Amino acid sequence: MIGILIVAHGSLADSLVECATHVLGLQPSGLATLDFIGHADPDERERALQARLAELDEGDGILVLTDVYGATPSNTLCRLLEPAHIEGVSGVNLPMLLKALNYRETLTLTQLVERIVEGGRNSINHISETMCNAATGR
Repeated sequence: MIGILIVAHGSLADSLVECATHVLGLQPSGLATLDFIGHADPDERERALQARLAELDEGDGILVLTDVYGATPSNTLCRLLEPAHIEGVSGVNLPMLLKALNYRETLTLTQLVERIVEGGRNSINHISETMCNAATGR
């Protein structure tokens, strides 16, 4: 099973896991978080990330989801990427996480990355009156 790690600022990672657990009705296995709070030493953060990756590695790869590309979580990850084994995607949102959790046992890591990037983009919508009417039947 592909491991999933969310690395984000503050408590965003933990909040996303809490939301996914609520939607799915259970805490998914092989899912972990790493919250970057304050101004820790970059080497310390890298060691913490390496430790989380080692915990999740079951041999099928690890998908790391970060909040903002170019910020500390993704920059720290950049030093640890291993193509087709440790892959990263920025801009994590709940639909992206749910898609990753639902497809990680049937797709390769490369395919999963493609699927969740597409799913993350497609989940961004302007909620218009027309959409609301269609969704609610009004």
